[in-house]
Amino acid sequence: MIRVLLTDDHPIIRDGIRSLVQTEPSLTIVGEAGDGQALLNLLPTTPADVVVLDLNMPGLSGFDTIPLLRQQYPDLNILVLSMLDNEQYVAQTLRSGALGYALKNTTRAELIYAITTVARGQPYLSTTIALELLRKLHQPSDALADPLRPALTLSKRELEVLRLIAEGLTSAEIADRLFTSKRTIETHRQNIIEKTQAKNTAALIRFAVSNGLV
Repeated sequence: MIRVLLTDDHPIIRDGIRSLVQTEPSLTIVGEAGDGQALLNLLPTTPADVVVLDLNMPGLSGFDTIPLLRQQYPDLNILVLSMLDNEQYVAQTLRSGALGYALKNTTRAELIYAITTVARGQPYLSTTIALELLRKLHQPSDALADPLRPALTLSKRELEVLRLIAEGLTSAEIADRLFTSKRTIETHRQNIIEKTQAKNTAALIRFAVSNGLV
């Protein structure tokens, strides 16, 4: 039986993951935590084989928690489960000691496979991220210099958020328009900034205009 500890600051996300995982006979949820510090407080009394860890959390984030877990619990396997699909974040977490990286839009089958793979001490990378990295490895060298490449790497939702930013909407207004949370919009905005290498909102607007996105 693989013992799994869930760490995410959104109870509804933990509920969703638990409902997916608990139907798998080989897995059992032994505990839940809302942030990195709560996880560290829980581990001494709640042994686990795999920690499923979000990155964006208030207090002690997943980014800060991973190195601490590696120091204090070197035999504990870490699977990041995040909505962040930027390759820089993936590389950072894997360098810090995470063994796997999956996206929150993954299927149940892939999530179960990710957990069981990491539990065996084997690395796991989301299919979506792996395919994107493979595509970049095989793209023509002249495409790297193409100014439109950043726009092509933005997801459909990121393009939608970028267009609304260019229209002058605030993160709160965009969240209302797209029926999501302000925090989710801020995450999309950070992803867009990373991918386009824009320094500020004005630069994002110039990027959107120059690439014909608005």
